Amino acid sequence: MALRRDDLETLRAAVRDAGLRATPSRIAVLHLLRAASSPVSHGDVVGKLASQAWDPATIYRNLTDLSNVGLARRTDVGDHVWRYEAITGDHSAAHPHFVCTECGSVECLPELDYVVTRARTPRAVRLKRVEVQLRGPCDACL
Repeated sequence: MALRRDDLETLRAAVRDAGLRATPSRIAVLHLLRAASSPVSHGDVVGKLASQAWDPATIYRNLTDLSNVGLARRTDVGDHVWRYEAITGDHSAAHPHFVCTECGSVECLPELDYVVTRARTPRAVRLKRVEVQLRGPCDACL
């Protein structure tokens, strides 16, 4: 997972602009999140960065820090496992996820546009601060 110099500088700038130190482990975690096609768990990140010998606690702190400053989003798809995904220009809005009921895989789905018509709709729905998850067998398990 080698980084080109331009990509490395872009990641460093994003981390610094968010008010964090651009440590090698934090850059590696953010790069992994941006390269992932779906949300990944702490265990997934630890496994993928195992060759770099960072402590799992360091990786967890980096995931938390990146989430706290808005560079990543933390999601629980109902299995009590936090999954993380990068927030970027093309992947910034809250969006639904598809969770396979057979293998547990998680996929990002396109953002939903919806109109609230009832006055008594919960404020979180009106503000679009809700998580939508669709469940069923994925194509591979079907």
